[in-house]
Amino acid sequence: MAPIPPGVRLLASLNKDQWYRALTFVLTFLLYTSFHLSRKPISIVKSELHKNCSAIITSRDQDPSSLLLRSSSDCSWKPFDKKNYKQLLGTMDYSFLCAYAIGMYLSGIIGERLPIRLYLTAGMLSSGVFTCLFGLGYIYNIHSLSFYIFVQVVNGLVQTTGWPSVVTCIGNWFGKGRRGLIMGVWNSHTSVGNILGSLIAAHWVSSNWGLSFIIPGLIIMAMGGVCFLFLIEHPNDLRTMNAQSPGVQSVQTKCWSGAKGHTQVYLQYKDNKTQSCDTELLLPQDDTCIPAQPVMVVKSGAEPSAISFMGALRIPGVVEFSLCLLFAKLVSYTFLFWLPLYITKAAHLDAKRAGDLSTLFDVGGIVGGILAGVISDKLGKRATTCAVMLLLAAPTLYGFSMISQFGLGPTIGMLLVSGGLVNGPYALITTAVSADLGTHKSLKGNARALSTVTAIIDGTGSVGAALGPLLAGLLSASGWDKVFYMLMTADFLALLAEETLIRAAGPDRPLLSPLTRTCGHKPGFSS
Repeated sequence: MAPIPPGVRLLASLNKDQWYRALTFVLTFLLYTSFHLSRKPISIVKSELHKNCSAIITSRDQDPSSLLLRSSSDCSWKPFDKKNYKQLLGTMDYSFLCAYAIGMYLSGIIGERLPIRLYLTAGMLSSGVFTCLFGLGYIYNIHSLSFYIFVQVVNGLVQTTGWPSVVTCIGNWFGKGRRGLIMGVWNSHTSVGNILGSLIAAHWVSSNWGLSFIIPGLIIMAMGGVCFLFLIEHPNDLRTMNAQSPGVQSVQTKCWSGAKGHTQVYLQYKDNKTQSCDTELLLPQDDTCIPAQPVMVVKSGAEPSAISFMGALRIPGVVEFSLCLLFAKLVSYTFLFWLPLYITKAAHLDAKRAGDLSTLFDVGGIVGGILAGVISDKLGKRATTCAVMLLLAAPTLYGFSMISQFGLGPTIGMLLVSGGLVNGPYALITTAVSADLGTHKSLKGNARALSTVTAIIDGTGSVGAALGPLLAGLLSASGWDKVFYMLMTADFLALLAEETLIRAAGPDRPLLSPLTRTCGHKPGFSS
């Protein structure tokens, strides 16, 4: 008899909870990949909206006397054919990111009061529509700046439905024990989305840049349908479904009188397995996991209410990490929106090659995010890990601005290193740190705070994301070196915010160190 393949053995060893946990991991990964995939085209298309017409004419051996005519018709796309095109492109970025930052503060609060699956589905469908609408501007020959700004503003608002929703889902399903590693791998969806978005947009940018938006728009709409069909918000939803299933044998129990007259009795079936951390939080024991038969838990009162905005701000570490993310995201999003154009100007490459080369920054970001998660799990210190990477990122940014002028080889190396050091702290704060703070012990098991905390941290970071590309558009007119000085300054300010936490020392120990205690030596669900 032939031996069973190891992959089949692995699949057979997984229980039902592990299957659903894997489904949630993969599904939320793909969902947010599509969000970033739909944001990336604008950075690729910028170099097509305003071309170097003199280079085009020289390469085609055409009469330079026709340059003025071609400048206003064939080369650049109105209204980006003017000398202030960098400011106009920066305004479009700012419109999207400013709307995203404002909407993020509201999105987390709204998301905690609505079904996440429906809320996320609606946001993805709406985002797909407005992403396609931007591309239709090319097909229908629209040259109104107000049209493109309107599309960017609305798209920025609806895209805020994504991040609080997916972080809440992944936080609900995964415990804290290896959260840095798990979320470091999971957060690579940001870079994967940027890479796919760059490759898709670059494929059509020179021939029909409208498709560079329409194709990603259709992809995120399709993923919205997948979200509606398959997303499971919380493991308790499965238990409720199983309890209501006609195949589950009912158990006769007396009704217990809960607080304020509530008589809700909840039954969990554990199939003779060790008890999960969710059940433990509902029982009076603090440090023991009770091996269970069917366990009856009396719910004393109504569901915990969603945390207020000010209540979330009072959680230790939320303000400091929010400020750190503001400056870290300023650096990351400046690269996201302006790197292809910088490569086009500095390395004298066409739009497609510059877009392809810019993906290396995101490849480095994948490695950096995973390393940040692993190191923070090992050390038990999220803030210290972020601070070290920020400290190394500043001189790396200066080196990138110098070395990128010496050819393609050094540029590739610096893109990978810069991507890892810039996106590492950004990835760690937006995932593992946000989840740690959203399930902080001061919340006493109220899991409904996670979406609000995530929205506050990412919303504050999005303020920096809005300022970075805007400042880059203004400063680049005086030279790209000014842009890099701005990025290095922001990096040091992020480091200063981290230093406040490290000096306090408290948040790194009880707040942000991974939770090592698990139930039955298996990672439990977070509260």
